[in-house]
Amino acid sequence: MVWNTAEMTAQECIDFAILTLHLNVRVTTMDAELEFAIQQTTTGKQLFDQVVKTIGLREVWFFGLQYTDSKGDSTWIKLYKKPESPAIKTIKYLKRVKKYVDKKTQDGGQQHDDDTDDSDEEDLVMNQDVKKENPLQFRFRAKFYPEDVAEELIQDITLRLFYLQVKNAILTDEIYCPPETSVLLASYAVQARHGDYNKSVHTAGFLANDRLLPQRVIDQHKMSKDEWEQSIMTWWQEHRGMLREDAMMEYLKIAQDLEMYGVNYFEIRNKKNTDLWLGVDALGLNIYEQDDRLTPKIGFPWSEIRNISFSDRKFIIKPIDKKAPDFVFFAPRVRINKRILALCMGNHELYMRRRKPDTIDVQQMKAQAREEKNAKQQEREKLQLALAARERAEKKQQEYEDRLKQMQEEMERSQRDLMEAQEIIRRLEEQLKQVQASKDELELRQKELQTMLQRLEEAKNMEAAEKAKLEEEIMAKQMEVQRIQEEVNAKDEETKRLQDEVEEARRKQAEAAAALLAASTTPQHHHVAEDENENEEELTNGDASGDVSRDLDTDEHIKDPIEDRRTLAERNERLHDQLNALKKDLAQSRDESKETQNDKIHRENVRQGRDKYKTLREIRKGNTKRRVDQFENM
Repeated sequence: MVWNTAEMTAQECIDFAILTLHLNVRVTTMDAELEFAIQQTTTGKQLFDQVVKTIGLREVWFFGLQYTDSKGDSTWIKLYKKPESPAIKTIKYLKRVKKYVDKKTQDGGQQHDDDTDDSDEEDLVMNQDVKKENPLQFRFRAKFYPEDVAEELIQDITLRLFYLQVKNAILTDEIYCPPETSVLLASYAVQARHGDYNKSVHTAGFLANDRLLPQRVIDQHKMSKDEWEQSIMTWWQEHRGMLREDAMMEYLKIAQDLEMYGVNYFEIRNKKNTDLWLGVDALGLNIYEQDDRLTPKIGFPWSEIRNISFSDRKFIIKPIDKKAPDFVFFAPRVRINKRILALCMGNHELYMRRRKPDTIDVQQMKAQAREEKNAKQQEREKLQLALAARERAEKKQQEYEDRLKQMQEEMERSQRDLMEAQEIIRRLEEQLKQVQASKDELELRQKELQTMLQRLEEAKNMEAAEKAKLEEEIMAKQMEVQRIQEEVNAKDEETKRLQDEVEEARRKQAEAAAALLAASTTPQHHHVAEDENENEEELTNGDASGDVSRDLDTDEHIKDPIEDRRTLAERNERLHDQLNALKKDLAQSRDESKETQNDKIHRENVRQGRDKYKTLREIRKGNTKRRVDQFENM
């Protein structure tokens, strides 16, 4: 389409301006960077919708768009506002165009207070107090956290975004995590990224480039990179067969029991001007001392609060118990109170929603998630069957290879035995020949002796000298015959021994032949029965400015979820034992001189038998008035 501005109507000029004036925006999720070209009239809600549509996210109530404002604080973009008619939008846009032109023609303008609110324009992306750069930078982050990740997170994309955000917070120490828990979480993180451990692939140095532990934990222990890697790999092997999504879920189930998980902290003061921290999370409001953000001192569940409001820097919380005084504190700036109000509204809304039946949309999402999970499980079972079949085949192949090698060794041994037997037989044949020759010679000598005896008998009348000579010859002949007889006897013994050896060799040869035959035949139980398994095959963000008051939905019958809540380590004996084993192993290399304040606080809490939920139960005891008074006296 060709635009001729000289011939345009007023409406066409407006359309042209809308089309030509645009902004480049970069939105960073936990695992991607998205870039959009948006119009000047694009609202925060429209940009948010574009992001969630791009990444396929439906559990939108947990998330928001975050940016760093001109004061250096992290701020959430305003998303929700009452709908306006197209005519009103056009009028407002023309006013903005005029204002934009006026600014361009002036050298300067009046400096407005950073908390001044223009209710007609504040929901536009271009009017956010974001650093003016090209492109504008926003972060897509979880703004609200579930009470229980296993019960609330539905989509895999939601699980992944929470997992990445929580993991990053732990690695940067935004969430304090003790060393033993850090190593166990690292093993789940490796399972989530790399899948099952394979010793032939995941060799030493494989995890060298993975960021797995907080730097604080590394600094506090005298261990090399190889030792850390070996420790993590040892626990990684425990998770074999676990799906990547299940590993992420296990990571979050452990992480949600950490004291700082899901808490937004704000610097506040009470009426005594004491510096304190306000913690806002899915379970309520908590008050912390300035030097300890792990151990809250006072707590108020959402079910006890009926109204929240602020006027300038003063923030007021009205309890359900009308006999109790208002809970009042002071923030450094009005915009901090706006953020507190927005987080309180959102968390309270989710708190009440969890205790009501699911909406149709949520029911549909859960049904779809169950179907997808079942389909994924079936696919995994098929894969596991295929892997098992492959492992069996590989095992059988290895068995056959080993058996073949054994057969070859047995054949070689049999061949050697056969050659030895043949050698013995050859020696026996030679020995038999020698025996026969000796027997022939013996027979000849016996005949000669007989002849001499006859001559002796015939020559009785010989002279004495001749007779003595003959007797000597006879004696010599008898000795020779005796010698030959002894040789024949010895050779007979040798022949008998050789015959025994031949028999033994023949027996061994028969056994070798039988073994060879057995080795070449697969036993029946090794065969696979081929047919055996043939058949197994919408959230309110709190748009606040000026003096603002919000009434909250209440229900006096709601039971505080903290009353029955236990940490996963307390409920799971195996996890408890794993953490104790890790703690014991790491204690040997721990450098106590590198301990931080949070380490000391955590150690003391453990010594006193406290954990996240025990502490919350303790600080919520007593009536509201007592807790408000306690806050005022801090």
